[in-house]
Amino acid sequence: MEKKEMTNDASFGVGYLKKLFKNYDMNHSWCFKDIKGNYFGMSKNSLKRIFENADLYLDLEWACWEEGSEKVPVKAFFDGEPGWFQIKLHNMLEKGNLLLAYDYYFTDGLNIGKPENIIPTAGIDWQKTLAPVLLMNDNSTQIPPTKDAPFTTVMSWQAHKEVSYLNQVYGQKDKEFEKFMELPSITNQSLEIAVRGTKTPVKLLNSNGWKIKKASEISFTLKGYHDYLAASKGELCIAKNVFVATKSGWFGERAGYYMQKGRPVISQETGFSQHIPCGEGLLAFENIDQAVNSIESVVSNYEHHSKKAKEIVGDYFDAEKVLNKMLNVIGI
Repeated sequence: MEKKEMTNDASFGVGYLKKLFKNYDMNHSWCFKDIKGNYFGMSKNSLKRIFENADLYLDLEWACWEEGSEKVPVKAFFDGEPGWFQIKLHNMLEKGNLLLAYDYYFTDGLNIGKPENIIPTAGIDWQKTLAPVLLMNDNSTQIPPTKDAPFTTVMSWQAHKEVSYLNQVYGQKDKEFEKFMELPSITNQSLEIAVRGTKTPVKLLNSNGWKIKKASEISFTLKGYHDYLAASKGELCIAKNVFVATKSGWFGERAGYYMQKGRPVISQETGFSQHIPCGEGLLAFENIDQAVNSIESVVSNYEHHSKKAKEIVGDYFDAEKVLNKMLNVIGI
């Protein structure tokens, strides 16, 4: 029986992965190792051969799979939590801990390493990249949303613990949301968040006009997740405090999937507007008045913003383009 609870029994997840990867002709191109050391998908020997013949090992979880990967000639790491992760590494070094060694380090914090940026680099030369988006042909890219469709987002109230750097404490979306709590009351558009987190103040959000969905139900399947994005008028994204306060330049792949479906994105400024064109299809805001103006701009000329959103994701986030740029940096 499905209870939507964390467990050491991997059978449900493994079954889902089999169905998912089959859709992408990847029946024998994945591997999962459970807590007991059992291998699913590829066998241990098959995975060993993959590592022995690979040119590149790309790690998304800071050595999530050490066994065998040490044989790969080039190792790269990708960071998707800019500011938060670099501060974490800096604090590790301050405590005398050694950091894992990679040949290349990538981050979607587009401003990290700039002279004016406060984020510590932990002595690492961070290569900048946008998050790749797999461009898909589906019916949602051709069908406009209904007139009463809400602006939505999928989020965690507190994805990580706070981190401290130079006597400053950096938090998550819970901290930034305080600035925009009254937003639904000053716009005539419906605003909805699919959120997870035990500390989410549901009553407070509801009393201010926010509609609430459970993120666990929205993202339970990949299809359900994409259907939710497609049923939205666009994304209204309030970013994590650490992204905003450090001006990291973060811009996530979820926004790319909204735009890929022709859904304009209105996102809290983190410094990304220095790197991605904003104003049409993608709009950045720093305060509640700018958020309201952005919503009104999108609604008043929706077809134009929808078209521009699809152009932006194709020009900047296409997975093939983004990954080829990363490989060019590495020299593969």
